[in-house]
Amino acid sequence: MQKELEYITLGDIKSILFDGAKIAFTSEVKERIKKSFEFLEQFSKDRVIYGINTGFGPMAQYRVSDDERVQLQYNIIRSHSAGAGNPLPNIYVKAAMIARIGTFIQGESGVHPELVELLANFINNDIYPFIPEHGSVGSSGDLVQLAHMALTLIGEGQVNYEGVFQPASDVLKKLGLKPMGVHVREGLSVTNGTSFMTGIGLINLFDAQKLLQWAVIASVMVNEIASSYDDFMAEKLNAVRRQPGQNVIAEMLRKISEGSQCMMNREKELYDGGHQNESVFKHKVQPYYSLRCVPQILGPVYDTLQNTARVLENEVNSATDNPIVDVETKTVYHGGNFHGDYVSFEMDKLKIAVTKLTMLMERQMNYLFHDRINGILPPFVNMGVLGLNYGMQACQFTATSTTAECQTLSNSMYVHSIPNNNDNQDVVSMGTNSALLAKRVVDNAYQVMAIHFMSIVQGVDCLKCAAKLSPKTRAIYDEIRAFFPVFVEDTTKYEDIANMQKYLRGKRFENFAE
Repeated sequence: MQKELEYITLGDIKSILFDGAKIAFTSEVKERIKKSFEFLEQFSKDRVIYGINTGFGPMAQYRVSDDERVQLQYNIIRSHSAGAGNPLPNIYVKAAMIARIGTFIQGESGVHPELVELLANFINNDIYPFIPEHGSVGSSGDLVQLAHMALTLIGEGQVNYEGVFQPASDVLKKLGLKPMGVHVREGLSVTNGTSFMTGIGLINLFDAQKLLQWAVIASVMVNEIASSYDDFMAEKLNAVRRQPGQNVIAEMLRKISEGSQCMMNREKELYDGGHQNESVFKHKVQPYYSLRCVPQILGPVYDTLQNTARVLENEVNSATDNPIVDVETKTVYHGGNFHGDYVSFEMDKLKIAVTKLTMLMERQMNYLFHDRINGILPPFVNMGVLGLNYGMQACQFTATSTTAECQTLSNSMYVHSIPNNNDNQDVVSMGTNSALLAKRVVDNAYQVMAIHFMSIVQGVDCLKCAAKLSPKTRAIYDEIRAFFPVFVEDTTKYEDIANMQKYLRGKRFENFAE
């Protein structure tokens, strides 16, 4: 499968990342890149242009002689390959490379076409540059991390190929690929922009969208266990509150719960006149907020992720380097499109949304575990001997502590600007830090979600109500029980949690909102 890129949609990115689609370019894109390069090559003669015949950052006041211009481009790559920390996993690196291509195909960067083709070859051949997590302040974009990417494009540094880190030069030679040459400003163009934070942000988004789907499924199943009244998700109830996300979540709940024999109809149960002589109602007239207010809690999460998707798709299809080369007006504009505030702010919002989702799951889990609250399940959905066996008791410690960490990590990174670079970069975005913190929150959320689903299926078996679940939730129950069997005696759970995370992350939904 091949994707001819003109405008890069989120669907295109998913196909490349998860389905093995290969990148190609339309003839229009190739021509646009070529014209941009040819124009800059001519325009830069006898003109002062930042990063071509000047130094970088505060060094821009110093002219670079014509015979040193090529060396200048190599210098920015090598000098800025100064990151630290663990290498970013391959999937995030691949997303960052896609985002970088998104900048170059705009035809506003003046890079040689061979650079764009080489970057596409890296993606198509699963070559992943070594890129450490730490180093970016988010302005001028992701200089340090993107320098590490550029380092491998010139045939230096390390790449992860076939599961092993090895010299980039060896891999290029093995595949018959020629390292990137420097023609005008290729060094600066690769290193300058928001592609690294955007790449991390894309994976965060896709993972968060799936988490939201799981949260809705979990919420249906918990309400099935509780035999809740189903009007909390009624179309009319939610429609009178004119919030798009709330209504989408309510519709998702209705679709997933369709055919369930577990939940009760309020009209039949309480409006039929059969309870006049009861002074105390045995079944809760209204369940706890964590069960009843799911549309209202997850609705803002949905709306937030929708906006994040819009911002990130816009960012992928933007020229985020500096300066901008405009063939149409025949000039070069100096500015700050590398500034990562859009991505930084969205990552802060995404991690807050995911944290709130995680808090909801933790509270639903507590409902299942707390026998004096639910009134129908043994403590900690313990199917063994109380006191001798412990069920899911210890797993709650893990879920609660991880949720608490998410809450702490949800403090804003976007507002933590620290001036640096001799105060040239006096207001920075910290976009990559924000994206990395959001990644950690998302990873934590999957841990909590894994424990929650282990608890849910155990609760279903405690009540022996699997046959009454909706067709959709019964299918999930069956898939989980295929690798996580019901347990009575105490067993270690750390491997079960890991296996459940793998299942949750690997599950494919055609549309996360369906």
